[in-house]
Amino acid sequence: MKALSTIPRAPGALPLLGHLPRLARDPLALLSSLPRHGDVVRLRVGPTDAVVVCTPELTEQVLRDDRTFDKGGFLIDRARESLGDGVGTCVHAKHRRQRRLVQPAFHSSRLPAYGETMARQAVAMVESWQEGQVLDVVAELMRFTSSTLVATMFSDGLPPAVLRQAVDDVETVVNGGARRMLLPPPLDRLPTPANRRHHRAIARLRATVGGIIAARRDCGGGSDDLMSLLLDARDGDAGLTDTELMDQAITFFVAGTDTVATTLAWVLYDLARHPDVEERLHTEVDEELAGEAPRYDHVHRLALTGRVVTESLRLRSPAWLFTRTTTTDTDLGGHAIPAGTTVVYSQYLLHHRQDLYPDPEMFQPDRWLACHDPQPPHGAFIAFGGGARKCAGDRFGLAEASIALAAIAARWRLRPLSGRDVRPALSGVLRPRDLRMRIVARHPAPVSQA
Repeated sequence: MKALSTIPRAPGALPLLGHLPRLARDPLALLSSLPRHGDVVRLRVGPTDAVVVCTPELTEQVLRDDRTFDKGGFLIDRARESLGDGVGTCVHAKHRRQRRLVQPAFHSSRLPAYGETMARQAVAMVESWQEGQVLDVVAELMRFTSSTLVATMFSDGLPPAVLRQAVDDVETVVNGGARRMLLPPPLDRLPTPANRRHHRAIARLRATVGGIIAARRDCGGGSDDLMSLLLDARDGDAGLTDTELMDQAITFFVAGTDTVATTLAWVLYDLARHPDVEERLHTEVDEELAGEAPRYDHVHRLALTGRVVTESLRLRSPAWLFTRTTTTDTDLGGHAIPAGTTVVYSQYLLHHRQDLYPDPEMFQPDRWLACHDPQPPHGAFIAFGGGARKCAGDRFGLAEASIALAAIAARWRLRPLSGRDVRPALSGVLRPRDLRMRIVARHPAPVSQA
């Protein structure tokens, strides 16, 4: 078996900093270049090496063996600062219990009720728009996803000022995520304005969620929302502690707002650049909704809508890079990997491999048709991760994106203000940079609420 030192290192590493400048300047270009150097490639991250897996098979090995390839590394360590030790960031030893307690909140039997809330929020959003209005698309969709998440998690809602502050805090945490990921100690602890904003946002977010949990404990529950399900969850006689509840709630709030908003923003941008797909989508929505508001039972009938969302997730998956840490000496692609090694896998890397996805930079929703040839290979689509740590809310997020897209498409077209390509911003999620679009009416009559 070959040693770790025999793994090819990506070119361009600098003394002391390694590949950090390239990661900060253009991480997507760097990631896309790695398969040319091998199935397993080393990146120098400051003073240490990280190992990047570049094939579906090796990525699946990392995702499925979460005991050996445990949650850790420079990205997850940073994520724990913001999200705590919830189901998305905790180590293997804690995960199985947390997953058993959390998973019932996302059971398929609950999705129709969540879908009703999603539809109400989506219809309220599109009915508030005006012909010719210019939207800051990500900001508008963040308002929608945060309102939806609050309505499904905390059915009694939050005061508008508290909700606005919580959304601002999530934005601060997510926007600073990539920068802090690449910031070596002790620079991450210096009292810079950015670091102070980051820590204040986390403290406020935890205080907000902690207050809600305390109030629910005091009143004894009674609601039928995500928070009540988490409060009532039991593994034997034990439930989630207040700290665990806070970590889960913050994880859901961040993951359930920014990722869905970012996905929808890219979808609207892609549709505007592909009017043939947009026209087909409008036809499907008109036929399936027939003037009604979208419901959860529409989702499986909106086939093209679903493919559009999936293809946009492939092109620019909000979660674009993750890290794991080996807990024991192991083999990876014929190389001996010692315990304590950081292993990197990347949704963006796999989703943009030419040999896995012909014309990978093209927006082609029909590549997801069952009859399409060639079919994407097994394990090549990892927008929601995989294995036991696959995102618990994947169906929730897909349903929300499809319902919102159908509600938008039933009423409006959105057109970019500029003909220039919109590029991703370096952030904790792969969001579009400064995407502003003008609203153009399709039908004058509002969508009726079912």
